[in-house]
Amino acid sequence: MPKISIVTRKAIGGSYVALSSKQMGSDVAFAWPTAQIAVMGPEGAARLLHGRQIRDSEDPAATEMQFIAEYRERFFNPYRAADLGQIDEVIEPKETRPRLVRALEVLQTKVAPTVAKKHGLFPV
Repeated sequence: MPKISIVTRKAIGGSYVALSSKQMGSDVAFAWPTAQIAVMGPEGAARLLHGRQIRDSEDPAATEMQFIAEYRERFFNPYRAADLGQIDEVIEPKETRPRLVRALEVLQTKVAPTVAKKHGLFPV
């Protein structure tokens, strides 16, 4: 059975990994340019990674917003996920149907690997 995933919006942390990601065996993974894919959301990441700098700054709110914006730009996008191999390709929404059709054509002859049994049943 072919497994194809398309990330259209948010795919954050464990929920993304569990929902037909490449890491969980998806054959093909696409994402729209609007997708937001990352280990964690930008707010949480900014606080976790730069909490001390935020607290010690003269304007904590502005500093936090700066780190959030930086995280969004560097990590919270489908292009970074594609660079890391989590997504096969970033596609435009209008390309979705043709890409799905092509992926299904390519995968129609897919044979699921069967796992050899370590110990079969022995007649008694």
